[in-house]
Amino acid sequence: MNATVTLADVAHARAGDKGNILSIAVFPLDAAHYEWLKQELTAERVATQFASRRPSHVKRYAVDSLQALNFVLEDALEGGVNRSPGLDRHGKSLSYLLLSMRLPPPD
Repeated sequence: MNATVTLADVAHARAGDKGNILSIAVFPLDAAHYEWLKQELTAERVATQFASRRPSHVKRYAVDSLQALNFVLEDALEGGVNRSPGLDRHGKSLSYLLLSMRLPPPD
């Protein structure tokens, strides 16, 4: 039995941006894993996963009616679309950085 799973094994994600703010919504592939996801996928863990992007603040919103978690990372896009020299200034592909996170497996 694996000691950890990647988030991509149990969820999918969608990223968006507004200025220098990155937003990533995470949805479990199996509705039965939503409570586990709420327990394991904390704002602190996401902040650690995105430490190289140096977000100034990470906030998590649980959207129970959609069985989704939304993470808002402030100052994570190198200044945003018009200021960043990065290849993905919009942050659309950054959901894959989150999905590569390793977590304890669900029960």
